[in-house]
Amino acid sequence: MDNRFFRLHKVLRYAIAGVWLINGLVCKILNLVPRHERIVARILGEDFAPQLTRLIGFSELVLAIWIVSCKYTRLCAWTQIVLVVLMNAIEWVLAPDLLLFGKFNAVNALLFIAIVYGNEYASTSKPLHPL
Repeated sequence: MDNRFFRLHKVLRYAIAGVWLINGLVCKILNLVPRHERIVARILGEDFAPQLTRLIGFSELVLAIWIVSCKYTRLCAWTQIVLVVLMNAIEWVLAPDLLLFGKFNAVNALLFIAIVYGNEYASTSKPLHPL
């Protein structure tokens, strides 16, 4: 594999992990973006929204660590893709007014999915199937 390609793959891996880290730690655990808690409250209810938001944030931190660990990379990539699709579909239906870019958030989600998929499959000589 070309050295530049390997570096790009590594940079993208850390950038993808950074997205999960920032969303988990900054937006949800530290609650510096309260809109995330409002989305959770809208979807899962007001009663436990703060706790559930932090739990989701912690899960995103675990996912960031998993990405950086390079363990089970195919499973990790598909886990991210499924999570992004599910989260965005639910938010699209139940809380589009709370999304940063409204329903246009779906475009950002698709771009992120393409980067995750491309970084996993373009970086290896493994066949192009999910697992």
